[in-house]
Formats: sequence, structure tokens, C-alpha cells
Amino acid sequence: MTSAAERPASTGTNFVLQQNNSNTKMTDPLRTATGVYVTVHGHFYQPPRENPYLDAIERQSGAAPFHDWNERIHSECYRPNAFARVLNDRDEVVEIVNNYEYLSFNIGPTLMSWLERHDMEVYQRILEGDRNSCDRLNGHGNAIAQVYNHIIMPLANERDKYTQIRWGKEDFRSRFGRDPEGMWLAETAVDYATLEALVKEGIRFIILAPSQAQRCRPLPTQDDPKPEWHEVGGNQIDPTRPYRCYLQNSHSSHKEQRTKNTPYIDIFFYDGPISRDMGYSDVVYSSNHFAGRIGSAVRGDHRPAQLISVATDGETFGHHKRGTEKTIAYALTQEFPSWGWTVTNFAHYLSLNSPTWEVELKPVTAWSCAHGVDRWQDDCGCGGGGGWHQQWRRPLRDALNWLRDRLIEVYEEHGTQFFLDPWQARDEYVKVIRDRSPDNVSRFLNRHQTHELTDSEQVDALRLLEMQRQALLMFTSCGWFFEEISRPEGTQILRYAARALELAGDVAGVQLEHSFIERLTYAPSNVDSFKHGGEIYRQLVLTAQVSFKQVAVHYAITSLFANYKSLETSHSTSLQSCSLNHHPYQKRVYCYTADELDYQLQRLGSLTLVVGHLKLVSEITRESENLMFAVLHLGGWDFHCGIQPFEGRRNYTELKEKLFASLQQASAAHTIIVMTQLFGEESYSWQNLFAEERHQLMALLTQETLARLDQLYTQTYRDNYGVLMAFHRDELAAPQELQVAADIALGLRGMTTLRLLEQDISDPLLSGNHMVELEAIATEANHLRCRLNIPAGKKILEQLILRSLWQLLHDPNGTTEADIQRLERLIDVGYQLNLGISLERSQELYFSCLHTQLIPQYVGTLANNQDTTQCHQLLKLGQKLKVEVNPWLSQLV
Repeated sequence: MTSAAERPASTGTNFVLQQNNSNTKMTDPLRTATGVYVTVHGHFYQPPRENPYLDAIERQSGAAPFHDWNERIHSECYRPNAFARVLNDRDEVVEIVNNYEYLSFNIGPTLMSWLERHDMEVYQRILEGDRNSCDRLNGHGNAIAQVYNHIIMPLANERDKYTQIRWGKEDFRSRFGRDPEGMWLAETAVDYATLEALVKEGIRFIILAPSQAQRCRPLPTQDDPKPEWHEVGGNQIDPTRPYRCYLQNSHSSHKEQRTKNTPYIDIFFYDGPISRDMGYSDVVYSSNHFAGRIGSAVRGDHRPAQLISVATDGETFGHHKRGTEKTIAYALTQEFPSWGWTVTNFAHYLSLNSPTWEVELKPVTAWSCAHGVDRWQDDCGCGGGGGWHQQWRRPLRDALNWLRDRLIEVYEEHGTQFFLDPWQARDEYVKVIRDRSPDNVSRFLNRHQTHELTDSEQVDALRLLEMQRQALLMFTSCGWFFEEISRPEGTQILRYAARALELAGDVAGVQLEHSFIERLTYAPSNVDSFKHGGEIYRQLVLTAQVSFKQVAVHYAITSLFANYKSLETSHSTSLQSCSLNHHPYQKRVYCYTADELDYQLQRLGSLTLVVGHLKLVSEITRESENLMFAVLHLGGWDFHCGIQPFEGRRNYTELKEKLFASLQQASAAHTIIVMTQLFGEESYSWQNLFAEERHQLMALLTQETLARLDQLYTQTYRDNYGVLMAFHRDELAAPQELQVAADIALGLRGMTTLRLLEQDISDPLLSGNHMVELEAIATEANHLRCRLNIPAGKKILEQLILRSLWQLLHDPNGTTEADIQRLERLIDVGYQLNLGISLERSQELYFSCLHTQLIPQYVGTLANNQDTTQCHQLLKLGQKLKVEVNPWLSQLV
């Protein structure tokens, strides 16, 4: 590896000196192809994980302590790359880099949709990174598009190929405000039919693995009209230049019959060995090591320009390899420029350096399978492990292909009744997926409808389009990628298939599910309890389906707790009652709108009865149902719920009167009998709630028990404090029961104090008292070696620090020395309590203000010979937040 002393000195913008006889001129590598260029590409992607009935991701226990894998990987990768730290040798922040401004990247549309909903700040940083790269690189942004939901393009039919590209382009355009120049293919899987579709849709270039090239040669010229082909099928292709791939190369008899109108696409091949090292070695843990590895690929053949490009999963930077977003940030902004290299992206390099070579590809290939694309259709051995087979892959592919073809028949037969061109309507449906507002949906239907659709026809039209969306989602590549069909990825694509089947039945009355399940029985599982795909479908897919009745059950039971505070009355067993009547109002339940048309609640002793009338409307298909419900809560975990279609006001009024009359007898058994007579034998309980709210209800219903236990543990701790101290003083292991009591008692005391601090933070006296108490708790916990497990308290502290810092920085005139000291003390308390607080958000806020506000204020203060005390204190605060401020502090000493 080249040593630091041997590196070319950084030239800032890396202008290159060129000698031309006696004249020396500067060449700007951003405008003229000269020197070494480096591109690091990150393929950022998560499979769609949303429940197809709720359009939301449910809790995934494997991602704990996070809610789901998207949230976990976001915390470890997507956000850290938006705010990547460059640190000095004291671990202080020297720079915060938006890696998306320097990485070439693609982010899958399904992941971008999730980011837009869950962290708008990071979402905007990604868009900002692309805009800034456009400004730096002559209008060529770092972002490229991706085929919509990561399907294996060579295995898709022709229509699906085009829809995937068109949806990917439209989603990209709606976010980044420009047309994509390049497109990432899922698993870089490609064949010539895919290339043809990409060219017709205006995609200029793609990125492939070197193993996917078959042969290459210089482009024919007048001097050399038939240059010799070089076989490179064994990874020998030179990845430092772009290549042109002519579509006629797929037809051997016409290879030499080329005209200026022959269609083509340009292809970059990333450096295979370095890219592999990024994923499977420690090369990205050191920017110097990484630069040395890049440097080893530079060709010393005196060519005017060359591109060293590497590509890997974007999740490598932070998720797979923790902290490496920092390495990448330093490499892209400091290390590479110090070697005299220009950091660029594929589109910019292509604008400077058109291909002078052409390439032919192997027929069907991908970057993660040595057997073409068999990983997504056959038991090829790729992705296997633990002695498990993948014999299920082919039957699963065949079953889904069969279902896709049956759904095409349904779509074409019924779609022509509603749409001028059903397939064009499907291609443009992505605009509805991005924006399901009623106005946008109406505009879409107005553009495509054959006539003015009735309400019921609009529902069927949207059902057909949603059926097609689910039919595309069911081919998401992850379903075949791993070793077993019953993994979450395989189960997920089967849930999409189930939803598509249901929608087809709703519109056309076709019953395809039995035949589909029969085909899945030929997909053998490695798990004995499942046996085959058909059983997986029955156990893991059918049980996850959601009906309007289930949405109504969810609404009815949770309504009891939504009104909990307004119903805090005595739980006396005397025959006194309280009641609550709602005026009609609207509420959102996942992707359903709930119009509450009537709601009446009565409580008698320990019994609570709710009766209501509800209209549910799907925001996706506009289908709706009018339902009436009743819930009897007997206390604790005991709920009895009934649901029936609404059959008119008279029927509903009679039902309501009978139910409330039964409640007056103060007999739960009698009320349940009446409910059964009115609603039928089918009843529901808290276990029928959706998982998220079920867990919340479980937490709520255990509060009373936990409160009693907290009191018991606190008393135990107080009674045995001296004994516990004696054990620790003599360095003996304390009895587990006493140690647990101390952990819980001090955690409860800390949580109570933190809530008071949150409430009184604006009162200097009260907040000061609370911090004294927290310091005492921290000291006590330290002496007794307690672990305070209070994640809610950690969050409160982080928010209080961030809020206090914001007030200090945005109201400098009102800032006093006491305010700054109080914030410093708050930070110290956070560390003393050993809660693992993160100051990242506060660091980002401080760093953003440091150069735009604090340093200019400091310069102005010095220039005017004013008192620098406050400047000094605010800069010292940076030290507390681990931000480098020493260069300015030293000038104030």
C-alpha cells in the first residue's frame, strides 16, 4: 500500500497540471476527463415489509429493541450516513458529512416511501445530497433509479419488466425532481430483453459485476473497422472504463450490421475484488487502508483518465459494519482527494468519457448467483446453508407464475370495462401509490376511465389496480434469496399473493386460491411442522388476513381506552352508572377511515358496555362497510365483542335498547347471552386486536399489577439498604433478590424524577432540585452497581438536552451563564445515570450553528472588543458535546 509520504499532495479541487511544450495549464477534472476518478456505489434497499391489509409494518421481534428491521437498519445505517461524523484523535466531531452527497447510490422506492413517512429529516438529507452532487458535477446527480420492488428482471414477463422500470422512473422523478440517467437492476440480474426495455424507457447506463461480461473490444473505427474481440468471461474485463452494449448483440446473425441508429446502453463494471473485500473483509474500517486498496487498482498505462468504481450493499456502511459510515465520509471528503483523485459518479464520468469499447454480456446473469438467475427459481446451492435444500424454489416460482397469468386474465377481462387502456392505467398507478389523497385518485380515474364511473365501479377499478400491485410485489426477489420458504421473506410474498387472490375474487368472483394452494404443496419445506408451501400458506398467511370485521373489532375495543381518562369514576359495585355519547367524528385506523356515526357507552359497577355504528372505508380501494358493534368489558383482560352489518336505524336502535336494558340487571352472564342472541355465536376478544395495539393494551392492563410490585420492591430495598451496602462494601456478590429490588426501586425513583424534571424544566429552582435528586440517584446506583433499565427516561433526557440546547442557540440574547451551566449539568447527569444517552441530535444541532452562528458571533465580539465570556461558555459547551472547538477556544484564552 502507498504510504502517506508517497501520496500526491491534495490539490483542493484537484486541478491537474498539464505540460504542453512550454505552456503549463490547469485542467479541471470536473469538466475534462483527466486523472483518476473514484466512485463508491451503495445499493440501499429493504424489501417491502408492510402488511398488505394494513399498509403498515408490524412489530418484528428479531429487530428488538427496535420496532422492526427497517427501523433498526435506519438507526444503524440510513441516518448515520446522512450525518456521518469525521472525528479527531479525541473523538470530537470535526465535520458532519452527508454521505449521500459523495456516494453514488440508489435507494429502493419501497424504502424511500418508508423513510418519507418515518424520518423526514433523513429523507430530505438524501434529496439534498443528490442536489448538491448535481451542483458539483455539472448537473449529474449521485442518485440513480431502481426497478420498483426488486424483482429479478430476466424472470419477469415483458409487461412486468416495463412496469417495474416505469414505476421506478416515476417514483424517482417525483422525489428527486429530475429524470434518472441510470437504473439499478435487482441483484444486477440482466438479459438482453431487460436491456431492450431499459433503452426504450430512456435509461442511459447500468452497473454490473465483472463476471457478467462475455467479451469486449474497442469500438470499430475507420482505421480499424473490425477490431478483435477479447474473451473476458472469467472476470478479466477492465473495470476502469465504461462500455457500450449494442442490443443487436443478442442476435448473432446481425452483429456486424450496425448503423448509427442501432440502440445501445452504456455499462459500468465495478471492481470485483475490491467490492468483495468491502463486504467480507476489514478494508472499510480504515480510510487509509481503503484508499490503498483503491490505489492498487489504478492502471499505470498513462491513459488520460480512468475510473475506479466499487459497489456494495449500502447497508454495509453502518449496519453490517458498524461505524464504517465515518470511514466512508473521511475517505470521500479527505483521503481520496489527498491522493489526487476526483470523487465522482457514473453519470458525470460518462459525460466526460464516452465509451471507446463495446461489450457483449453473458445471456442471463446476476451478481449473487454463479448459475445465472437460478437462485430465484432452482435448487442451485446459492443461499443454502445448514444442510437445508432449496427444492421449494422452482414450485414457488411456478405457482406464482401461474397465479400471475390467471390475474392477467381477470385484469384484461374486467379492466376494459373501466379503463381506456388497462395496462397504461397500471403503468401510471404508481402516481396513486405515491399519493392516495381523494383528489389525486379522482384525477387519475378521470384520465383513464372509459365512462364516468359509479361509486361501485370506482371500487372495482381500484381493486383491479391494487390486485396488479400485489401481483408485482409477490415477485420481490427476497422471497427466494435465502434457504427456507417459511422465512419472513417467503411468507411475505405469499401474503401479497393472498391479497391479490382476494381482490380478484371480489371483482370477478373467481376462486383461484384452492388451485394456488395445491401448487404450493409441491414446494417442500425444510421445517417438519410445515412440510410444504401449502401448509405455510394455511398457517402463516391465511391467519394474517384482515377483514372489515376485524378492523371494526379493533376500533371497538380500543375505543374503550381512548376514552379512558374521561371515564375515571369509582369502581364501586353499587348500581350507579356513567354514560358517554359521542357526536359523529372521523378517525384513521391504519389504511382505513373510520366514520363513527353513533357511539354510546355505559358503565355499571365493574361492567362497561359500548354500542356503536361505524362506517369503514379503505383508503386504498375505497370499498366500505357499515357495521354495528358492541363491547362488554368485564374488567381486566375480559372483553366480549360482537360485530354485525348495519341493517338500518330501527334495527340498530332496538339492538342498543336491548343491550343497555340487559346491563341494568348487573349480570355479565345475562348481557353476554343477549349479545349472543343479537350478534350470533361469533365473538371477539382482546386477542383479536392488531399486534401493535394488543401490545399497548397488554402494557396498560398490567400497569396496576406493576405499580403494586414497584411498591413491594421499593419497600424491600428500603428495608435492606444497609445489608445490600454491606455486601458491596465487602465486594461480595449481593443476593439476586436484593439486587433486583435495588435496580427496580432506583429505576422507578429515577423515572419519577425525570418526569418531574420534564414538567418543570423551565423553572430554574424546581429543575435544579430535580437534578440534585438525579445526581443522588446516580451516586447511589453507582455504589450499589445498579443498572437502571428505563429506556423512557433515556428518551426524556435526550429530548430535554436537545430542547434546552435549541433554546440556547436560538435565543442568544436571552441566554445567561446559568442557562448554559444548567444544560452542562443536565448532560453530566445523563452520563452519571449510565443510561446510554445519545447526544447525536444535539451534536448535529450544535455543529450546524457553530459555523453559521457561534463563530461569526465570536469574530464580531473580538472585532468590537466586547466581553467574550458568553462566547467562551458557548464554545466550552461544544467540548461537553464532543464537538471540536479548541481552535477558537485557544484564541479566547
